[in-house]
Amino acid sequence: MGLDDFEAGLLPLLRHFLAGLRRPGGQGWQHAFHTAAERWGETYGLAVAYALFKIIRALEDVRPERLNSHDALCLETRECLTADEQALLQMIHYMRRDQTPAARQAVADAALGRMDPQVIRAGLAFARRFPCSGAETAPRAGPVLRTVG
Repeated sequence: MGLDDFEAGLLPLLRHFLAGLRRPGGQGWQHAFHTAAERWGETYGLAVAYALFKIIRALEDVRPERLNSHDALCLETRECLTADEQALLQMIHYMRRDQTPAARQAVADAALGRMDPQVIRAGLAFARRFPCSGAETAPRAGPVLRTVG
């Protein structure tokens, strides 16, 4: 799919969030936020997770059926994507790169043919907050130790 490391890192969060929506009493959303904080540090990671959830929520609100995803903890499907997972990640991928025609098609794919303003706004807000710069822009997760002489 041509995803960068940042975008590929969104897949486990996406899966945990969707598991949480399928089982509201479950802990999927907590796993998503914890995974994001581990991967990118608390400040950056939690912001990424929150912005991603806004996209997921907007899609869930507009679609007649729930987004389909694999289990985030299943080793057998770790490298496999459902059509819905692929569409959402492609939408983010193209929006982060300001590739408008491809992003429009990805929005239509993710929203099952609808060009919903909430989905577009959530996706563009994510892209503005976490633009593609050719390299991962997340700060380091922990403090940097230096030797002082």
